Amino acid sequence: MKLKNKKVIITGGASGMGKATAELFCREGAQVAILDINKDEGEKTIDKINIHEKKAFFFETDLTKSKEVTNSINKVLKQFQEINILFNHAGTIIVKPLHKSSEEDYDYLMDVNVRSAFLVCNQVIPIMLKNKGGSIIITSSIGGEKGFALESLYCMTKGAVLQLARSIAVEYRDQGIRCNAVCPGFVKTNHGLREIKELDDQGQNWNEADLHSVQGRICKPEEVASAVLYLASDDSSFVNGTALYVDNAWYVKG
Repeated sequence: MKLKNKKVIITGGASGMGKATAELFCREGAQVAILDINKDEGEKTIDKINIHEKKAFFFETDLTKSKEVTNSINKVLKQFQEINILFNHAGTIIVKPLHKSSEEDYDYLMDVNVRSAFLVCNQVIPIMLKNKGGSIIITSSIGGEKGFALESLYCMTKGAVLQLARSIAVEYRDQGIRCNAVCPGFVKTNHGLREIKELDDQGQNWNEADLHSVQGRICKPEEVASAVLYLASDDSSFVNGTALYVDNAWYVKG
């Protein structure tokens, strides 16, 4: 029970890696509040978790809107009284050549991937300061530091949230708040499979052999969740400001 009695917020926790993390955290003793715009999937996720014990709660939230973020976090505080862990996971992707990308594409990705991270961290950090500490994990990507064709806007946003994680770690270390980034490669989620399909459709080849050449195989969402659990728990008490790559050596391989 690595997270016994911990109170957790997971943004983008209705499906994929966020869902896998919510399930794992509850098994490890935490109470989890999922903030996500996808009401149907969010309610399915908490219903599945709560079959045995009511540990998960869902708050429908457009994380790009400050009023909705404020309202949801206030509801979480009313439920939990404190917040010990934040997994800032909400995000999306657009696969498109840079010269065909629009200002609307830019605004959309910046809102979902970067603005949402700012809004949530901006409101959760004061709560953690009152608690005299906490752990924040932000989902970046292998694309946060490596550049990829057809994903310029996405890589830009993931670089931004990686730097946000590092900056939070430096600024709030002495107040007991740790912040790290998790940086996955291709993951077997709807998001990851859509990314691969859209890259294929635009001329890149990502068959099984291609995937094997960079990361061996596709990553399971539960494997990312285990990395997030490590960063959230006291097992990583002296790990702060790091980018934890969950990519089976793709980043270092080149």
